[in-house]
Amino acid sequence: MGHIEKNLDRLQQEIHAAAHRSGRKPEEVRLIAVTKNVSIASIEEAIAAGVTTVGENRVQELKNKIHQIHTPVQWHMIGTLQSNKVKYIYDKVDLIHSLDRISLAMAIQKYARLLGRPISCLVEVNVAQEDSKEGLKVEEVPAFLRQVSQLEGIAVQGLMTMAPYTEKPEEVRWVFQRLRELSHEVTESNFNGVTMKELSMGMSNDFKIAVEEGSTMVRVGTAIFGEP
Repeated sequence: MGHIEKNLDRLQQEIHAAAHRSGRKPEEVRLIAVTKNVSIASIEEAIAAGVTTVGENRVQELKNKIHQIHTPVQWHMIGTLQSNKVKYIYDKVDLIHSLDRISLAMAIQKYARLLGRPISCLVEVNVAQEDSKEGLKVEEVPAFLRQVSQLEGIAVQGLMTMAPYTEKPEEVRWVFQRLRELSHEVTESNFNGVTMKELSMGMSNDFKIAVEEGSTMVRVGTAIFGEP
């Protein structure tokens, strides 16, 4: 068993344990393998070991890798997406995690018309209001979703956040709690075309806390592939 397969096995065990601790079913949590700066060979090894969803941060890297990897997997765009780059990925990804402004929503709407179906997105929320990160403030989300709900080409399926990096993940539990609370608030608002079935939160250093707080998607790179 190679180190990637070993890492994936350990991660799945830790996800299962975290889900059980919070009274959840492990199958409610999807592992997204983050492949920024990861070689094609390593990605293929991870897919052979059971990875079914791959997340990329950069449009160009996603385009290149999709052409080189022929095993069927889901591709997610998890990084910041510029409006003028939507045209390169709209028909290649199953989910965009980083919707955070109306100009981007309008660009996605344009290409959804070409597809003939809505494009699935998550709204990115900067819960901790870090200057170094993108995303809406918590209080901006309802008004933003009210606007997005008027666009037929976007299917909002949930929320995404990144917690501040810390050596003590317990310190950022509140970030995941607040995103979960926000998802409940949005559900009660009953916006057209908006569901809250997904919470994309948790990375290599804090995914166990995120799962305990309701994450349905954890975005893990280093804990699978090691340092790039």
